[in-house]
Amino acid sequence: MSAVGPAAVSPALERTAGRLPAGLRLGTSSWSFPGWCSIVYDREASEDVLAREGLPAYAAHPLLRTVSVDRAFYRPVDRDQFGAWAADVPEDFRFLVKADRQITSPQDPEGGSGRSPNPRFLNAAYASAEIVRPMVDGLGSKLGGLIFQFPPIPPNLVGGQAAFLERLASFLASLPKSCLYAVELRTPAFLGERYAQILEATGAAHCYNVHPAMTPLARQLAVVRPYQQPALVVRWMLGHGQEYGSAKDRYHPFDRLVDEDPVTREVVARAVLDVSLAERDAYVIANNKAEGSAPLTLFRLAERIAGWRPPPMPTP
Repeated sequence: MSAVGPAAVSPALERTAGRLPAGLRLGTSSWSFPGWCSIVYDREASEDVLAREGLPAYAAHPLLRTVSVDRAFYRPVDRDQFGAWAADVPEDFRFLVKADRQITSPQDPEGGSGRSPNPRFLNAAYASAEIVRPMVDGLGSKLGGLIFQFPPIPPNLVGGQAAFLERLASFLASLPKSCLYAVELRTPAFLGERYAQILEATGAAHCYNVHPAMTPLARQLAVVRPYQQPALVVRWMLGHGQEYGSAKDRYHPFDRLVDEDPVTREVVARAVLDVSLAERDAYVIANNKAEGSAPLTLFRLAERIAGWRPPPMPTP
């Protein structure tokens, strides 16, 4: 059988792609979902086949100009693998990479129930050598940025809010100035003025995330202004009140929108338009667990951005 190819794109989606801000890149968390047949891919294929062969077809879609490499969260990816992925995509495609969870977990993430302190937590030397260097060397100009996704952290586990933020500041300041860094929090207590100041001082971005563990997206946008960021990075992960496992079961095989979230769509669309006026790049990543199908979530979002008009004012 011939290689997996891209699905046919409707003329309406082609027109939508042509009306989006030039600096906007939409993408998903990985590309290896068989349920995306006829949405992203032109034929049925297994998850393994798509993991090996699906990236060129994914990257051929006019609305999918980035992807999040989530597998790097569980194990660092080497330079050769990054280079192979870079060779599979067009010049204007960009990768967002999730950093190894060893960097962002205060306790050993592989230590079981009796977990011990993690010596690699916010260790800039480890991050620079094992994550940043192979990523930069392998992806080159096709690197969009590196995301540090922190789990929900009880503040007392890291010495309190202030201690965590100062350690984060030192970590970010010590990294090579070779790419965009974005910080994704899942602890609302860490989000505040001091956090925003640290991002500004170190040139890092906040990764705005839609997840039940985190402060609502609108509040994140109010605390950390998107037009003041080096780039807008949004990850639309999981709807309010959902749990990852139950959402996965409910939405599988991820071929349709099940629980649409027009409120979040509107907030993300406005943020993208705000940063486009400030001439900032924007990356929006959607997960299948957001509404049921990540690419369909992005198609609806793209249509909203391309045809955006201010909502009507409420009647007095």
